[in-house]
Amino acid sequence: MSKITFQDLCELAALLRSNMGCPWDQAQTIPTMLKCIKDETEEVCQAIEKGDHENLKEELGDVLFQIAMIAQIAKENKYFEIDDVLKGIDEKIRSRHTWVFGEDKAKTPEEAIAMWKKNKEKEKAEKAAKLKN
Repeated sequence: MSKITFQDLCELAALLRSNMGCPWDQAQTIPTMLKCIKDETEEVCQAIEKGDHENLKEELGDVLFQIAMIAQIAKENKYFEIDDVLKGIDEKIRSRHTWVFGEDKAKTPEEAIAMWKKNKEKEKAEKAAKLKN
């Protein structure tokens, strides 16, 4: 079996939503996907709680596909594309890990969490300042 990429998964979601796809998938909207993603994330939680790694692998795939589907619907409605989501999370993770990608130092998990929270608050304040201008 060949390696499947995230792009392949996004293309699968697009196919299912296309005229050649599935009537159920075609009928979905972002609001109708809410129950789906809630159910799948709950199943991820249950697999983690049980220590069931085989089921966790499957449920993580289900959540990932829900994300691909919601992003496809958003693309069709011209809200945003999955690349925007990926760019946003990459920027967020890098900007909040200043002890990895910047000059700060964190030697313990507690120091890392405290710095993460500080960086998050700083981002919120910067966003609020931008909205005022």
